[in-house]
Amino acid sequence: MPSRLVRLYVGLALYGASSGLQLRAGLGLAPWDVLNQGIARHTGISIGTASITVGALVLLLWVPLRQRPGLGTVSNVLLVGLTMDATLSLMPSPHTLWARIPLLAFAIALCGTATGLYLSARFGAGPRDGLMTGLHLRSGRSIRLVRTAIEVAVLATGFALGGSAGAGTVVYALAIGPLAQFFLRRFGGAGAPAGPSTVVARGGGA
Repeated sequence: MPSRLVRLYVGLALYGASSGLQLRAGLGLAPWDVLNQGIARHTGISIGTASITVGALVLLLWVPLRQRPGLGTVSNVLLVGLTMDATLSLMPSPHTLWARIPLLAFAIALCGTATGLYLSARFGAGPRDGLMTGLHLRSGRSIRLVRTAIEVAVLATGFALGGSAGAGTVVYALAIGPLAQFFLRRFGGAGAPAGPSTVVARGGGA
């Protein structure tokens, strides 16, 4: 249990940090952060606070889907946004493209590592991934289709609100699934039993 708790909270803290670093890279955000940034720009709140608010609202959608949150779910809602804001307060924006590209690559790799850490702890999926698995179970549609539909809708809404989408968004979408799966096996063991967390890692995200 102690080691699982360490993996959970280190993973969530690194996930928030990776989101902040990807924003500082300035080459495009992950779809949910595009939405968070768009909301932040229209409301005047920080992007971390927007992340917490969106996570809490998404969690409400679990009720009709009959999803059950765990410690990891609630911790995800709070910790990711807080560490994202903390990272943004400490990390300046690089001015050259040659600094921004490696920062983007590091941020996405860190996100994959963080996802593997927090999911391997098996304290429950994050609110957004729980929405995905809930819709998958209720609709009978594939994880890939449900995931894609959610990400496209979130990205389009965030972009319409002024969120930053770009090359980094595409790279994130292509890389996060394989990275999350690799690190989940690394931290959870190749023989770990399949479950919602394993399914989520195959789709990436938090």
